[in-house]
Amino acid sequence: MCKQTKTAVLTCLMALLLPSITEAAQLCKAASIRATSPTNQYTDHKNGTVTSNRTGLMWKKCSEGQSWSVANGRCSGTAAKYSWQTALNRATAVNSKGGFAGKTDWRLPNIKDLASIVEEQCINPAINLAVFPATPSGWFWSSSPGDNVGAANAWYLDFSTGNDNWDYKILFEGRVRLVRSGL
Repeated sequence: MCKQTKTAVLTCLMALLLPSITEAAQLCKAASIRATSPTNQYTDHKNGTVTSNRTGLMWKKCSEGQSWSVANGRCSGTAAKYSWQTALNRATAVNSKGGFAGKTDWRLPNIKDLASIVEEQCINPAINLAVFPATPSGWFWSSSPGDNVGAANAWYLDFSTGNDNWDYKILFEGRVRLVRSGL
């Protein structure tokens, strides 16, 4: 229960409102920034995958931990978090269990692959939600080790903002979106 002092009431209100502020809907500035990842740039295979017409890469529409529903064309569930090594192993696990959408050559994308799906018009998340539904804002691992930032590090892309950075492989847990090369 909130105390009745002015400071205590403000603190209490902030505590109540902060979760709704941090879970705010995606914000896009279509009028002032040109789309970098428009829907028409992708071919939707209607099986939980899309192919970028620009790069030729095929992506899973859902983050790992989520499930694709052919019936309603949506991702459901919560995107799982993985250590870097576990993220690398995730593709192997998917492929060894029969793959996804008939393909068994899924991999963890490198940092350039991930950057190719950033939608610069938007934040929270900085991705086209029509193409990649239910993508959470947050960090997604790449397969790119941090060669120039130290062997203990690897690169990630923060889909809250669309920026990349690096972090410690063993300390940090990030999300995963799998990719494969072409059709």
